[in-house]
Amino acid sequence: MKFLTKASWLSAGLAMSLAVTACSSGQPAAQSGDQQNGQKVKIVFARGKDVTGASQELVSAFEKTHPNIQVELREMPADSGQSHDQYVTMLSGKSSEIDVFDLDVIWPAEFAQAGYLLALDRFIEQDKIDMNQYIKGAVQAGNFEGKHWTMPKFIDAGLLFYRKDLVNHVPKTWDELISQAKTQKGQGGTQFGYLMQAKQYEGLVCNFVEFNAAYGGKILDDQGNVTINTPETIKGLKKMIEIADSNFVPKNINTFTELESHTAFIEGQSPFIRNWPYQFALANDSKQSKIVDKVGVAPLPAGDKGSAAALGGWMSGINKYSKHPKEAWEFLKFMTGPEGQKITAVKGGSAPTYLPLYDDSEVQKASPLFENKNFVDGISAAVPRPTSPNYPKISEIIQIEVSKALAKQETPEQAVLNMASKLKEAAGK
Repeated sequence: MKFLTKASWLSAGLAMSLAVTACSSGQPAAQSGDQQNGQKVKIVFARGKDVTGASQELVSAFEKTHPNIQVELREMPADSGQSHDQYVTMLSGKSSEIDVFDLDVIWPAEFAQAGYLLALDRFIEQDKIDMNQYIKGAVQAGNFEGKHWTMPKFIDAGLLFYRKDLVNHVPKTWDELISQAKTQKGQGGTQFGYLMQAKQYEGLVCNFVEFNAAYGGKILDDQGNVTINTPETIKGLKKMIEIADSNFVPKNINTFTELESHTAFIEGQSPFIRNWPYQFALANDSKQSKIVDKVGVAPLPAGDKGSAAALGGWMSGINKYSKHPKEAWEFLKFMTGPEGQKITAVKGGSAPTYLPLYDDSEVQKASPLFENKNFVDGISAAVPRPTSPNYPKISEIIQIEVSKALAKQETPEQAVLNMASKLKEAAGK
């Protein structure tokens, strides 16, 4: 997701990832003959460009504890779309040239249905991995048709950033935010009361997912059935429209991506913004920000059903055609477990999905966000976008219909009805 990789320590961490395992039967493989004979087995780990050095440090730490397994790092393009296409080309040909690889959170269902990933359930059960220790939304993003296909590596999620010098009481609900945004507009040199991403692109889907989930709506159920046409979804969309159509957001909010919104925020134009974690580091960069040391972070405001944040980040999985599935699992387990995630947090600045690490003093020192309870609560509220092998088409449908609703070209009810009809066709249901 290109829009998640802005300048900052966290965005650098976002460039790092991709992971894990394959075997046509879905059963844990027996130990390879090479390992039984005491020979070193080489596996290949493919991930996007890592400018932090965390991946190499992680591999070195793994090899010290697993002397019979050598891990070769293979760098994929920094552009996630290019990486996706290269993986598809490689794996559709049943290539075994990589063993473990990183996946954007919106890829697992597509890759699982295509037969590119090895199911991990037997490994997880065999090694007694407690998946409840991981952020729930990140785990859900790797599940498809009742099976675990990936392990969560690091997370990104939508958060509320606010001006500590202007905001005395952080809004807990969307109605509270609307009230404060109206009164705060113009205070302290601001021009707006709230900033968001409302252009017709993937960021619009993320904002919609957050409003929808906050008011109790769902887009697809666990079986992939379309469940979007409900009063809860309509209410969430209406609240989104109320904000986007207000006089406290820019008149051209329908042209705003992360770039436009974060630029306005660091120039001091708004007391509130919805954005990804990189916003914190950007706001405290004295070379480009006018609001250094004036920014706080909180979970997004709640609707009727609580706070919800769109999930971003990366997963790791195993190539189904790997010739060394057991060794691949050992590396995947290490990389996405407490030891590996600690390295990527401390060295790479990536937010862990393994929740106990937020109590680790070294992890807390790696970033002021990691010791911030509001940050941890915010990312813990992350919900995945629709888990479907047809996600690109689903995203396109949501973008078009939500954009029409924001532009008053159709009512919220009509937009939701249209999404339901078109999503059923796209999902084959």
